[in-house]
Amino acid sequence: MHDLVVVGAGPYGLSVAAHAAAAGWDVRVLGRTMASWRDHMPEGMFLKSEPWASNLSDPAGSHTLAAYCATRGLPAEHGNPLPIGVFTDYGRWFGERVGPAVEEKTVSALAPQAGGYRLETADGETLLSRTVVLAVGVMPFVRLPEALTGLPAELATHSSDHRDLSRFRDRDVTVVGAGQAALETAALLAEQGARTRVVARAAHVNWNTVPQPLERSPWRSLRDPHCGLGTGWPSWVWSQTPWAVRRLPAAARLRITDTALGPAGAWWLRDRFESRVPVLLGHQLLAAEPAGEGLRLSLTGPGGDTTTVDTDHVVAATGFIPDVDRLTLLDPALRDTLRTVGDSRAPDLGARFESSSPGLFFAGLLTAPTFGPSMRFVYGATFTAARLAEGVRRRLGTRRLTAVPAPAAGANGTPAARGSGTSGGAARDGR
Repeated sequence: MHDLVVVGAGPYGLSVAAHAAAAGWDVRVLGRTMASWRDHMPEGMFLKSEPWASNLSDPAGSHTLAAYCATRGLPAEHGNPLPIGVFTDYGRWFGERVGPAVEEKTVSALAPQAGGYRLETADGETLLSRTVVLAVGVMPFVRLPEALTGLPAELATHSSDHRDLSRFRDRDVTVVGAGQAALETAALLAEQGARTRVVARAAHVNWNTVPQPLERSPWRSLRDPHCGLGTGWPSWVWSQTPWAVRRLPAAARLRITDTALGPAGAWWLRDRFESRVPVLLGHQLLAAEPAGEGLRLSLTGPGGDTTTVDTDHVVAATGFIPDVDRLTLLDPALRDTLRTVGDSRAPDLGARFESSSPGLFFAGLLTAPTFGPSMRFVYGATFTAARLAEGVRRRLGTRRLTAVPAPAAGANGTPAARGSGTSGGAARDGR
């Protein structure tokens, strides 16, 4: 029986695995490395967060995005957005150096078993583990407007369905939403030669301002502090004190998760977007019906009037909803008995990310209703990994606690030796 199985190999899963490997546990990591970033984001996108706020977490803190960029001669500077491809490659580089080898397997079933959990993979393997971390990313939690559910993929998709937007060249595409995913997808579509518009419920598009210098006067820093989620005291609280958010009443946590750090576009996207993409503000999608080879959309405007728009395709950039019922791999009895946050379907977690089912831990989006909005961003992986690893350590008990020193980093930021005690063998590319 393994000590720990990590399901998922995105920023959260890789970070947890790095801490587990350094602790000397028998750990396996199952999934596809950086799958959401590699497979579900259009080519040409950029990382919205600052490089220094986009690190994965290892115990030594040496395998940062800046360290990776230094090995490739790439800039990792404040105020200089990095391509998504660079971040994806960083995640793979990180996983190859500080964790067990990631196994590209899909977990199809998870159920309690005496002393732990039984996991089954799509290729027929059965694993037993004392503890499990579900770090499954965002793809199980895609949110589609009700008007688009049931439509074929030829007519309506979610923004996460696309890696290559070139197939929309010379076609009319409507993007629904007003956040970064909607605005950047629309700009990329226009740059690929599509006729693009954005439909947004909001009365105006919010744009982030150009980031202030990291080095500022004490007075300016006090008035508007920098943090991993931007600037300002509210963002500072969400980024620096997830533990305090967890202590709030459930209704307050859910309200914060739903409203804090709302939809906004990156400052560097604004010129590209506004010069190419028209926006229907204050409009809500009521219905979508096939019409000819495309769709006819019914929208309500600011005054309640109805407008129709004919389009070839709709892309819904409408985010993700943390809902444990979407995790079909969970045994139904286990899923139904998990304690949840308030009237949501997000798991209610202890201070170290353990659910009400002993030994079952969660990381990533599903933890936002417990710990706050930082869990929606890569930045939250550092808080999560250390705390969650401590929770696993406590669950395993002191008999498993032979710590393995973190490998020393060489001059180029790569480790001199890999930590022992993992189940993986040599690191390999892939999940």
